[in-house]
Amino acid sequence: MASSFTRSLTRTGLGLVLALALAGPFAHAQEAAKPAEQKSAADLSPQCEVPNGDIASPAPLPTMANLLESGKKLKILAIGSSSTYGIGATVRGKAYPAQLEEILEKTLSGVDVKIINRGVSGEIASATAERLKSEVALTHPNLVLWQLGTNDALSHISPEDFENTVQTAVKRMKKRNIDVVLVGLQYTPKLARDESYIAIRDALRRVAATENVLYVRRYDAMQFLAKSRANLQMLAGDDFHLNDLGYQCMAEHVAHAVIANLFIRRRDPAAQTLPKSN
Repeated sequence: MASSFTRSLTRTGLGLVLALALAGPFAHAQEAAKPAEQKSAADLSPQCEVPNGDIASPAPLPTMANLLESGKKLKILAIGSSSTYGIGATVRGKAYPAQLEEILEKTLSGVDVKIINRGVSGEIASATAERLKSEVALTHPNLVLWQLGTNDALSHISPEDFENTVQTAVKRMKKRNIDVVLVGLQYTPKLARDESYIAIRDALRRVAATENVLYVRRYDAMQFLAKSRANLQMLAGDDFHLNDLGYQCMAEHVAHAVIANLFIRRRDPAAQTLPKSN
């Protein structure tokens, strides 16, 4: 018999998204969209619509799925740098974690969702990894959304050191039965060909694939929007941090990725292939 959570997803139309996730990896941007896939894309706001393949690389979220099926409260820790804190937003409530909490509570009808924002502007991954130890101990999250990579690339952190730092922290959280979602680097045209930027992006993808954790492909989503909607402005006045619309799309993309991966219980990491760098 279907749980009340599953029936709720069906009523909201997200059973379709889950069915697509179970069928296999997200469709690539160049693949012809089927009618059902076109319908699932409508779950995003028109200005934030991107192909499913540019939203995330799939992986299971077993702890979150079990908690939701049992009707328990979901506690999420959002950690990272300025894109988590909300630099560039007109008010703190427009930061992506606040918008994400609203989306999840509306979508997952009857589920109590609490998102704790622990973003620190300018922070690199090694500093966040250290901070995660105390934050996890204090907040006891079921799911960690870790936005990272941009400052490491700008600081020219060694990709090998970055990869080792992130992988070690992810392993530590998985041992505590905490689901992890890695939220990748943002897209800006001026850094699209930067070697450090590309190297850190590739390192983050490798960690996600090796550890079989959900990877939100923020760079790909933002790049698609920048190239397909020339008049769409997602960056603040500094042409680097996100504005309110940028944070809205980020929240929608993270929500879409999380919901679509709720019932992917088992996945063979060796079967995953890393996407090519742009």
